Amino acid sequence: MIGCNRRHILFIFLLIGFQSYCQNLVKNPSFERFDACPKTLGTFKDDVTSWTTPTKGSTDYFNTCSIVMGAPENFNGVQQVKFGKGYAGLYFYAPSDYREYIQVPLKKMLRKDVFYNLSFYISLAEGSDFAVKDFGVVFSYKELRIDTKKALSRGRLFSSSGNRFHTMEINHPEFHEDKSDWLKVTLGFKAKGYEKYLTLGNLRNNQKTRKVQTKRKETKKGAYYYIDMISLQSANQRPSVEADRELKKDSLFVLKNIHFSFDKFTIDRDAIKELEFIRERLNAAPELMIEIHGHTDSYGNDQYNKRLSEKRAKSIADYFVSVGIVTERVSWVGHGSEDPITNNSNEQGRSRNRRVGFILKTME
Repeated sequence: MIGCNRRHILFIFLLIGFQSYCQNLVKNPSFERFDACPKTLGTFKDDVTSWTTPTKGSTDYFNTCSIVMGAPENFNGVQQVKFGKGYAGLYFYAPSDYREYIQVPLKKMLRKDVFYNLSFYISLAEGSDFAVKDFGVVFSYKELRIDTKKALSRGRLFSSSGNRFHTMEINHPEFHEDKSDWLKVTLGFKAKGYEKYLTLGNLRNNQKTRKVQTKRKETKKGAYYYIDMISLQSANQRPSVEADRELKKDSLFVLKNIHFSFDKFTIDRDAIKELEFIRERLNAAPELMIEIHGHTDSYGNDQYNKRLSEKRAKSIADYFVSVGIVTERVSWVGHGSEDPITNNSNEQGRSRNRRVGFILKTME
């Protein structure tokens, strides 16, 4: 028998605790474990261990072990594997509302009111002539088994008896911009306490799907995405973010490049760079929400300035929602010209007053 002292015992317990603390709650997250090497289209639910499809849509599985369904080259394009040897492929948009999804049981049910981070990698297939702007996320209490090949709409979901659903959408302006590299998608949220299964796919029908047409000449009329490495972890496991040192909770801050032209409420590229800085902070800390405060200079009457400041704040709020921050974490208000930070007697001062401020707060 090998002896050990208290220090060794403590180290073992710390190691076990660390492994549990850093646990990814998604089983087989990068599709490396499989029951069969894919040989034809639509075999994802049969080939990949732990994963299924919640509808009759025929999701695909690609693996370097296969000739027909291989990687990097396959029927819909060329995509290097991000992790390991395999990835999934599914239609987020297709004629007649046809859809494909992937579904997996979690390692354990999520805890009520605990914050979690969901992330995965996606790449638009080269064979796509459309790209979508919204990715749907469904957490359910029971496994989904719905006899349809069409869009898994919220109405269809909630018509199922005996189940409970927590649905969200991730919006991102870059879903359509790259067909070679992988894009990491992230979502922070508060659990309702009954989530045991995770489903990913487009929850909108064709009419409601926000999409853009790519520059390809082919007319397959579809938006096909590769997906790899799905991760779901407690928000307490989040990595530190550089922004933590500057964006303090419950403090008002104004970033230097988020100002507006006279009588305007649109945001420019310089402003977006600053907003991405804040988005990283929010993604790293899903227990936080952001409160946006819009302001104007002194030109114009009070009523007009109030409306203009509200539009400025809302334009920022809409941007955060468009890049994946759930609406419950974003609020906004306009103050008109009532709270200047400098004198309005010259253009330099007025331009500084045409601004938005932010407060990061803990969600209640």
